[in-house]
Amino acid sequence: MDSVDLEVLKTCALWLSDGKQCELITVVKTWGSSPRPEGSMLAIGEGGLVVGSVSGGCIEDDLIQQVQEHGFQRKLPELLTYGITADQAHRFGLPCGGTIQLAVEPLAPESRVADLLQMLAQHRLVRRTLELASGSVSLIEVTTDHGLSLTSTHLSTTHGPRWRLLVIGAGQMSRFLASIALGLEFEVTICDPREEYTETWHLPGVRLVHEMPDDVVVAMQLDSRSAVVALTHDPKLDDMALLEALKTDAFYVGAIGSRLNNTKRRERLALFDLTAEQIARLHGPVGIYIGSKTPPEIAVSIMAEIIAIKNQVPQASVMSVLHAKQSQLT
Repeated sequence: MDSVDLEVLKTCALWLSDGKQCELITVVKTWGSSPRPEGSMLAIGEGGLVVGSVSGGCIEDDLIQQVQEHGFQRKLPELLTYGITADQAHRFGLPCGGTIQLAVEPLAPESRVADLLQMLAQHRLVRRTLELASGSVSLIEVTTDHGLSLTSTHLSTTHGPRWRLLVIGAGQMSRFLASIALGLEFEVTICDPREEYTETWHLPGVRLVHEMPDDVVVAMQLDSRSAVVALTHDPKLDDMALLEALKTDAFYVGAIGSRLNNTKRRERLALFDLTAEQIARLHGPVGIYIGSKTPPEIAVSIMAEIIAIKNQVPQASVMSVLHAKQSQLT
């Protein structure tokens, strides 16, 4: 779950706790081109207050206008479709041929939004199932993200904790990488036990910890929504984190350094209790090849690779830093 969706749910919970009416709108199906993917959420509160997004803005305007003019009239969930006709597609700003179906759910304490948020805060992956005929909600913890499914009777959505990024080292490049990750809605932790690096290091929204890297990796209980990047160039710190991170379900584990240094790093890791398969998961040199030279450019390269792997985009070897630099030597 990204922080936009989390903000929607938190806002709904706040409105409900204040005794205010609100509706949760979810994109459940799209045909052709559409501005927002399935699962995108929007919340509308009293007076037409809104958080989140389900389109480029025009559908939001229509939903807000209905609330402002008629209030909240729905007692049960309802499915709405926009963009069936060419006139609707033009009116609501949908691309040519685009159609979007929304589930509009009037919320109440029985909608269990607060319970869902509590489970997410515990870094649990949760399946929320809404019965369309009654509005009743069930929550179960799951191990696999099944995405969104809609039947004639139920809407099921999977909600997970925010994507997390653990960066080893509080140097200059870490600051750029953390800034980009925050903009991409990651929950960012910087780990560096060296006081000379952390004394003046501060970036709003980032958690800074001073414990040893291997202890932090274990304590964070990294899961399939977690990424780790080691940036200190110090084997005593980077290798400690990598040894533990490669044993976890983290979807990305990488380390900065030259091709030679990464070869030596893999040789060092092989001396410990890691399998060949675990060592093969290590990304290094990190990043997608964009000819980066400066710390900000390298940070962009690293984050681009993390996002590509997060989104399960097949990685052509020609895009890797290792392959590109080898090609330049031939």
